[in-house]
Amino acid sequence: MKLLLKGGKVIDPANNINKIADVLIENGKITDIRENLSIDDGKTIDVTDKIVVPGLIDMHTHMREPGQEAKEDFVSGSRAAAAGGYTTIASMPNTKPVVDSSIIIKGLKQRAATDAIVNIEIIGALTKGQKGMELAEIGDMSQAGAVAFSDDGHYVQNSKVLLNGLDYLRPFDKIIISHAEETSLVEDGVMNEGKKSAMLGLNGRPTVAEDIAVMRDILLAEYADAPIHIAHISTRHAIELVRQAKQRGIKVSAEVTPHHLTMTEDMVDITDSCTKVNPPLRTTEDTDAAVTGLLDGTIDAIVTDHSPHAEEEKDKEYQYAPSGFPGLETALGVLLTDLYHTGKITLPLLIEKMTAGPAKLFKLNKGTLSKNSTADITVIDTQKEWTVDNTKFYTRGTHSPFVGRKLKGKAIMTIVSGRIIMQNGIIID
Repeated sequence: MKLLLKGGKVIDPANNINKIADVLIENGKITDIRENLSIDDGKTIDVTDKIVVPGLIDMHTHMREPGQEAKEDFVSGSRAAAAGGYTTIASMPNTKPVVDSSIIIKGLKQRAATDAIVNIEIIGALTKGQKGMELAEIGDMSQAGAVAFSDDGHYVQNSKVLLNGLDYLRPFDKIIISHAEETSLVEDGVMNEGKKSAMLGLNGRPTVAEDIAVMRDILLAEYADAPIHIAHISTRHAIELVRQAKQRGIKVSAEVTPHHLTMTEDMVDITDSCTKVNPPLRTTEDTDAAVTGLLDGTIDAIVTDHSPHAEEEKDKEYQYAPSGFPGLETALGVLLTDLYHTGKITLPLLIEKMTAGPAKLFKLNKGTLSKNSTADITVIDTQKEWTVDNTKFYTRGTHSPFVGRKLKGKAIMTIVSGRIIMQNGIIID
């Protein structure tokens, strides 16, 4: 089947394309990109004044499979991804049971292939049970198709275990994603430590906990001459440490979330657990540093850390509620509203951090509109104004700090392997 996207502005950072052009799709592949294309058969869609980009990629989500399907599963999570403009996502392993064996990797990949409407990559646990004491079957999991390894949600306190992982994974060409936060310094903290936490009477999580952990990880990566990726970086000092390490040629990369780019501790409301995330919301100085990190290349990718919870779990006192909220359906709108439309970041750079950047980092054959590449495409209306309504979410999570907020910019079409799976906010089965 042929599909022609007509008259849109094509932005493909991987190929330095930023121009008005038509995109022709045949049999799930991109076969041509240029002006004044036409077809005699198939379907033509006018996307004039819209932005056509590679399908968005999110390498940090919590799909909750296996064992926590009441919160999310591949069906609901992939539909939420498509609604947000994502064509490829990766699922973290902190599930029940933990994804720490090749048989679980194989099972999840099979389920993703049959149940999901977007591409789902599987991240394996670095240590058995994510307990940080002994490496999991990372070699077997690599061969079974794990895209990366992480004990996300847990800091690998034992430096020798992390060093062993860095050494072991080198021939498999896989990356470790580190949840960098020195455990002894955070204890029962539930928000950023500072004047705001003191005023609210909440235990804090100091920025130095992240800074120390990031420095340790950088030193181990340098010693092992192996890559390490810092998950959801949130402090200005940690960002500076990554910047300096890159300048020294150390194989370190970092990701940041929309909420750590656009929200601060001042938004914490003790009566609403929506803003409880880990790492916590920081200060304006930290969010400014994160934006600068995107601009100068210190931060390689933007991820959502999509973390849906059951209604009864989040509907608790702030200190007892779990961390996280669903982000796949709001991320693009928030970023366009708060970063692009405010002039803080250009559209090509924003798209690069959500497509080519993560694709390169995790060695995915995605994130491009090259001729003969798989037709994973997102069409964006940067001028579309809309209000976040959690009753219309496809995710099972409903607690979001963006509910009721008016945003400007939205994905209006998601195409996976040449097939339209979302159009104007509606999932097409």
